[in-house]
Amino acid sequence: MNKMLAIAVGKRILKVRKSKKLSQDRLAILAKIDRSYIGRIERGEVNITLEILYKLSETLGCDPKELLP
Repeated sequence: MNKMLAIAVGKRILKVRKSKKLSQDRLAILAKIDRSYIGRIERGEVNITLEILYKLSETLGCDPKELLP
């Protein structure tokens, strides 16, 4: 994933998380992902795997394609 794509995916995850009124802490607990990693994802600092994308979409109750730009 290039930097621009990572940033776009992070923004989508942030938008969906906020629409569900979840904090980063709560999302991290529910998805069993470190909270600091959630922050790095949302800021586009890391390239996530499909496994993490699917885990987040399941936790957020949305289709994985909703998290893609």
